[in-house]
Amino acid sequence: MATLAIVGAQWGDEGKGKITDFLAARANMVVRYQGGANAGHTVVFRGATFRLHLVPSGIFYPGTICLLGNGVVVDPEELLAEIEELERRGVDTRSFFISDRAQVIMPYHKEQDRLEEELRGERRIGTTGRGIGPCYADKVARYGIRMIDLLDREALSEALDRVLPIKNRWLRQVFNHPGFEKKALLEQYLEYGERLRGRIVDTVTLVNEAAEAGKRILFEGAQGTLLDIDHGTYPFVTSSSPTAGGVCVGAGLGPTRLNKVLGVAKAYTTRVGEGPFPSEERGPLGDHLRTRGQEFGTTTGRPRRCGWFDAVVGRFAVRVNGITGLAITKLDVLDGLEKVKICVGYRYGGQTRRTLPTDLRLLAESQPLYEELPGWESTAGARSYNELPAAARRYLEAISELCGAPLALVSVGYDREETIVVNPDLLF
Repeated sequence: MATLAIVGAQWGDEGKGKITDFLAARANMVVRYQGGANAGHTVVFRGATFRLHLVPSGIFYPGTICLLGNGVVVDPEELLAEIEELERRGVDTRSFFISDRAQVIMPYHKEQDRLEEELRGERRIGTTGRGIGPCYADKVARYGIRMIDLLDREALSEALDRVLPIKNRWLRQVFNHPGFEKKALLEQYLEYGERLRGRIVDTVTLVNEAAEAGKRILFEGAQGTLLDIDHGTYPFVTSSSPTAGGVCVGAGLGPTRLNKVLGVAKAYTTRVGEGPFPSEERGPLGDHLRTRGQEFGTTTGRPRRCGWFDAVVGRFAVRVNGITGLAITKLDVLDGLEKVKICVGYRYGGQTRRTLPTDLRLLAESQPLYEELPGWESTAGARSYNELPAAARRYLEAISELCGAPLALVSVGYDREETIVVNPDLLF
């Protein structure tokens, strides 16, 4: 049995899609274990760029089983559109399946998301408006709708009777919204279920049978550690657990069956949406990183906030996830800079901190403490670790030491070939 979780070690958008795509060549199964269509992975396949939102990145390898686990929230309309687009562009999706336990995003979730965000005004969280949070809230409130319900008229009818009176009363009384009609939702979502019939299966059994058979399984997370509902910069977080612990809950895999955890981080730091970001650069350097790194959201197109690598965040991610190896992406974006910096701590009120504070006011007002290193000319063409410029290697080694995890992979471009395996023992 070889099981490897790929987790984001920052605020998401770390390049997990490319790393998953690269490692999927060796995998028998790729499992997405949390999140929804609010996430996005950009993958270059056969020279073409694909933007995935729900379908796991392993879909480009024929024969690799790709699953959406029970911890994912699924918008059937968006999922069907994504499947159709992949097939139109020549990608075989017959090996893609969805957990029958996964929760379904309904139209009222999207309306609730939009209306609540508008009501927050200046205190908005920065959601994508895709109904992710309200869907997870309904799951916990125990009146959510599951994928298996879409396969049976009576089951879906009963599920709608359970939730619609509550949703409609809330929408009408709080937001003066007309609400939703049961009959229209019933017919629409039964149609989605019919189109997805054959893909909606018991993924918990599939995952565990694959593990018992000694198969190589990749677990793919969306977002990143600092957006985790428990461990992130709350309330500016997502509504699920992107951390390695989410694998067990979101895929139905026992914790003793997870062998390794690969933490993916950019060679610098970005985040989308609201919330504190100590190492953010708001001037020319931030603009340079954004332009050079094409830092615009895969799902929303929103420009990402950019700044230097934050080793305080990295060390926190290593601890929370039990990261056994680091994959550093977009090293090439730093090419040509005279100097590079790593945030090694925060200064607040005359004191220095080396750990991530829970108090967001403290984090927002903290000043980053930097270690400065020499830059390098170019990483282009490097296909082994020793081919990287000496200064680039020193930078990577400083990140590894400061974060407390060994280096496993380095990415110096978008293509699969622009990936350097530093330590194969940290992979599978």
